[in-house]
Amino acid sequence: MRTFFFGFIISALLFFGSSYIYQSTAQEVPRTAGEKPSGNDSYSETYRQLNLFGDVFERVRAQYVEEVDDKELVETSINGMLTSLDPHSAYLNADRFKEMQVQTRGEFGGLGIEVTMENGFVKVVSPIDDTPAFQAGVQAGDFITHIDEEPVLGLSLGEAVKKMRGKVGTEIKLEMRREGTEGPINVVIIRDIIQIQSVRHRVEGNAGYIRVTTFSQNSEPGVKKAIAEIKKEIGENLVGFVLDLRNNPGGLLDQAILVSDVFLDKGEIVSTRGRSENDTKRDNATPGDLADGLPIVVLINGGSASASEIVAGALQDHKRAITLGTKSFGKGSVQTVIPMPGHGAVRLTTARYYTPSGRSIQAKGIEPDIFVEQAKIETVSGRRMHESDLRGALDKDKNKEKEKAKKDAANDNKTEDKDAKEGEEEKEKPVDYQLSRALDLLSGLSLYSGNTSGKEPVKTDEPANDPAPVPEEKIIIKEN
Repeated sequence: MRTFFFGFIISALLFFGSSYIYQSTAQEVPRTAGEKPSGNDSYSETYRQLNLFGDVFERVRAQYVEEVDDKELVETSINGMLTSLDPHSAYLNADRFKEMQVQTRGEFGGLGIEVTMENGFVKVVSPIDDTPAFQAGVQAGDFITHIDEEPVLGLSLGEAVKKMRGKVGTEIKLEMRREGTEGPINVVIIRDIIQIQSVRHRVEGNAGYIRVTTFSQNSEPGVKKAIAEIKKEIGENLVGFVLDLRNNPGGLLDQAILVSDVFLDKGEIVSTRGRSENDTKRDNATPGDLADGLPIVVLINGGSASASEIVAGALQDHKRAITLGTKSFGKGSVQTVIPMPGHGAVRLTTARYYTPSGRSIQAKGIEPDIFVEQAKIETVSGRRMHESDLRGALDKDKNKEKEKAKKDAANDNKTEDKDAKEGEEEKEKPVDYQLSRALDLLSGLSLYSGNTSGKEPVKTDEPANDPAPVPEEKIIIKEN
């Protein structure tokens, strides 16, 4: 058994590292024909370390308090090697590899959260829109400390994720900690099939709103379709687009590049730089801006990670869009999934990515051009004084008659629509403050550029908070 195991380790080493070993031998290691072999041979040291691993493996098999499966020992050993490198590298057995493939196609079972491991706890990168976790109030940045009353501390990320998955329709209890909140937060979530609609859109006044929840295989076609339908609905009155990447945990790199290319005419989108200089790759935009040069505002927050940061960084660096919101997550590394025939796959961090200006996002994130935190809006009560309130104001009586006629017409319309609106007004949706600011910005940009002649400005639900001062009386004196 031990001979077989050593053979497995050596063959695995050669399989994983064959390209690197060949490259080093062919390009970096000098010719040593005729020279005495060095006593510090790196290969000898590698085999010595593998021998140590084999000794520990045999000791565990023979003396551990409970009998353990050889396959499980090997898989967890490989996974331990990879997870010790960084939080995103891991070994995927056949089942997990299959689940990952299903996830990138946009449908899978679970809670609907993207997670990572930090300080021994599971950290929520972001909840996915309209999933059980999202509806239960799970937020980006939450730390999951207990799953079904069992502590997470001591588990690997894969083990924690496995515990959170389960049969559709079953309950799971999560205990979480949230910054700024005292005590634990307990939620009960019903597992469900997660069907991700990666792109959604709607019209906001004269602006187009496009929400990208994750970058899966259908993201770029979805964005193109959204732009076409918004253009068709608004027509020539379109003033711009809001691209919402908040709580977007990332996804497929190629989709992030394609979505960026939708809004860019030329220039670099992203560069990925690996271990050696030869591993540098640059992806450039192709001609054709489907937004026709209209202003774009990109919304980001702490849940915007990886692929969404690529899009935000590319549009920001090319001055093609204004980023608004809060600092993004800061995941600037690229993972390559390498299938292992007959087994699973290795998810390995192989490169860092950089924005067109050469910025690394890793552990830094994208800083928005305009910093706007999410906020709750309250209307300031109080009546303001107007010119018509002053005694003896010019045209006061005429304006009163016009206002009365308008109110009478409005009351007639309200009476007719009352029955139709009774069911719709049961619950008023809260105002999305960051989106409102983005729409205000689009309206201002459009007015400033002079592109809205005869067009209505973008309407938002935001009341003004600062009371307007009463204007002073202006007196003109004419000299005879």
